[in-house]
Amino acid sequence: MTSNTPKPQPVPQPESDRYWEGLKNEEIWLQRSVATGEFQFFPRAISVSDPGGEVEWVQASGNAELFTFAIAHVPPHPGFAGDVPYITALVKLEEDVIVPTNIVSVDPEPENLQIGMPLKPVYEHNEGGQTLLMFTPA
Repeated sequence: MTSNTPKPQPVPQPESDRYWEGLKNEEIWLQRSVATGEFQFFPRAISVSDPGGEVEWVQASGNAELFTFAIAHVPPHPGFAGDVPYITALVKLEEDVIVPTNIVSVDPEPENLQIGMPLKPVYEHNEGGQTLLMFTPA
């Protein structure tokens, strides 16, 4: 099944602009608390580990492991109708943050995935200029 309906796209906001710009350059940038050194994801204006504290942007290593996954057989939106089945996942980065994403370049069958398996980033550059972060087995 295919659809002519476009997929919804993330909406950049001032707090997340550095993250989205980094993805366009195939780099992952995360926020880190200046006071505690703890990383956070999703981007926001304040530190979650030091409320009211400053955050700085740091380039992430890209090293990751599969935290959990699901295989979508029913599209959550008409724009995804041509993609099913696909793997949606939570990925834990080496910097100890968990990122929602998709696993690509692997058949969407449970036996092809293992919690804790090493992953590496891939970048999907869309026609509209947006770049999405995805992962594939390392």
